[in-house]
Amino acid sequence: MDPFLLVERDGPVVTATLNRPQQRNALSEAEHFAEIEDFCRKVDSDRGIRAVVLTGAGSAFCAGGDVKKMRDRTGMFSGSPYGLRNGYRMGIQLIPKAFYELETPVVAAINGPAIGAGLDLACMCDVRIAADTALFAESFVKLGIVPGDGGAWLLPRIIGLSRASLMTLTGDSIDARQALEYGLVSSVVPAGELLGAAREIAGRIAANPGPAVRLAKRLLREGQDMKLGPLLELSAAYQALAHNEEEHHEAVAAFLERRPPRFD
Repeated sequence: MDPFLLVERDGPVVTATLNRPQQRNALSEAEHFAEIEDFCRKVDSDRGIRAVVLTGAGSAFCAGGDVKKMRDRTGMFSGSPYGLRNGYRMGIQLIPKAFYELETPVVAAINGPAIGAGLDLACMCDVRIAADTALFAESFVKLGIVPGDGGAWLLPRIIGLSRASLMTLTGDSIDARQALEYGLVSSVVPAGELLGAAREIAGRIAANPGPAVRLAKRLLREGQDMKLGPLLELSAAYQALAHNEEEHHEAVAAFLERRPPRFD
């Protein structure tokens, strides 16, 4: 079977494409969850990778769960309540955990509908840009279920509790323009320009010293749940690490010598 993720590398930037266009890149297979988890692990183990672009093949970014399997109660939707609970914990919930631990920045290039778990997947990324044809919905309640993969934690932190409540409790969709107004995405571009725009952002991230970028991303994540005092302590520790990195020394030298830095 073809891999769920198509992975391309261009120097320090990796593009990962969800590759089930016939199923609108739905997330319902255990092997897909494991593949994404493994991808995150491999990316973080390679210090030469400085940024990732995540997008979807075909017309959708990710349409969430496979509704036909919900109807048939097969795959991850089968079994007793206890079995279903463990299926989520050991299945799709591997993805938010892997993305939360991923120190390499991820730019989501949202090329089409990001629905349910697909919207939550986009929210796991650090930067989101959308094609003007994209749609977004936290649509679980429309099917009589709840966000099972972290959406209730992710979405309010991005767009605020009031708007997240509106999206989650109605299940209604919003278009790219409204997503920009909500702050769900940072920019909206014509569909044909989306991947190029996402890679340009990833390139700007990758142009910076890799260790500092990874540590800065970690600080942003940890800061969501920490008081100022502990965050300052963590910042001081990370800063001590950063000051001893060769890429920091090269960046300072390049700044003072008014030349582009040369990183390995």
